[in-house]
Amino acid sequence: MTATALPTHPGAEGAATSAHREYGSDALIVCDNLVRIYQVEQIEVQALQGLDLLVHPGEMVAIVGASGSGKSTLLNILSGLDVPTAGRARVAGWDLLRMTTADRLAYRREVVGFVWQQTARNLLPYLTALENVVLPMAFAGMRARTRRRRAAELLDMLGMGPKAHRRPAELSGGEQQRVAVAVALANRPQVLFADEPTGELDSATGDEVFAALRAANTQLGATVVVVTHDEGVHTQVQRTVAIRDGRTSSEVVRRTEIDEFGASSVVAEEYAVLDRAGRLQLPKDYRAALGLRDRVRLELEPDHVGVWPDGAPRGGRPGRRHDERSER
Repeated sequence: MTATALPTHPGAEGAATSAHREYGSDALIVCDNLVRIYQVEQIEVQALQGLDLLVHPGEMVAIVGASGSGKSTLLNILSGLDVPTAGRARVAGWDLLRMTTADRLAYRREVVGFVWQQTARNLLPYLTALENVVLPMAFAGMRARTRRRRAAELLDMLGMGPKAHRRPAELSGGEQQRVAVAVALANRPQVLFADEPTGELDSATGDEVFAALRAANTQLGATVVVVTHDEGVHTQVQRTVAIRDGRTSSEVVRRTEIDEFGASSVVAEEYAVLDRAGRLQLPKDYRAALGLRDRVRLELEPDHVGVWPDGAPRGGRPGRRHDERSER
């Protein structure tokens, strides 16, 4: 992780404070110390426990995690269906904690689009694919000729043009989801959210749906956020953020590198996430391999932080030392 040095000129302290205030100022999606607590009978359940997340314009990001990790709660908050207990959440300049009922309606109609796992939440069964895509534009007041033309263009882009006049029951599961992507894009949203969009599909059909989401990202410029339990999704997106126990725990970032001969290759790097409170979640296999539990010893070295099991002699034991390295 890159460490940014604080300025040393006069007024540096004020500049640092300003930088803190402007956390996420260049991001499209900002979650800052996000907390969501549910009351279940007499028990409080902390679904999100100070989650930090930034998504920048034009990114295609997957949010992954096991059942109960908090990923669905996060999606509900970002989509305007739920309100956090504490913290800050902003999407495309909209403060999700301060929106009125009318604001939420406008936000969900104009700013974000949704693709859900269940077809029944995406498409009306008695309308054709074309009519389903036209519908949100009709609610937005777009002219009839314009909305039919845009609907046809979206279906063609996603490979569903030849089946524009079929109803959902006449389409396969993957085709239904591609039509759902077109519906979600109808009103030109800045952000497209997808909740387990391939959860009921086989891998080949799922690849087609991800191709549709990538088209939305690369051809239309929509920022795409996919929520899923499948960690293998990292091959389909630019960046994968893992959530564990209501916090971001790690990220996998994919990028294309070109060697000296001009050949390109995709490189994936995994990072642990250091949140704004300084918390770092070590991977489970690291903790198991090194016997890290309850508490650990830390030691600051010139270019890294050493982490040792409690009780290990100072400097660690041969073969038991674990370093969390950070670039400077």
